[in-house]
Amino acid sequence: MAAEDAPGPEAAAGVGHPDPYVVPVSGDMDLDHAGELRETLAAALSQAPEGADIIVDLRNSSFCDSAGLNTLLDARRRAVRTGHVLHLAAPSHQLLRLLELTGSSSSFPLDASVPG
Repeated sequence: MAAEDAPGPEAAAGVGHPDPYVVPVSGDMDLDHAGELRETLAAALSQAPEGADIIVDLRNSSFCDSAGLNTLLDARRRAVRTGHVLHLAAPSHQLLRLLELTGSSSSFPLDASVPG
């Protein structure tokens, strides 16, 4: 995940209240970038309004390995503890397959597109 390629988290217009908090991700979610992804998701969880859904915008990410998946699962656990729901929006076919193979697909709400 390349931070220079992805803008920071932002509130996006949404249906629910409060508005969902969108976290754009670009590049690979792999061992080399797991630390950066972890920091980005932790910042989003700390900055999002109380009760806001966190939308991980995956339109610009096409690869995720086990380190990336573990980072997403850790963020999901933190989200639950802090009253947020972590959504994966526009996941790649590869990520969907990884979620299916690992039995993790039911861990996240999966959205076909990013709100807004």
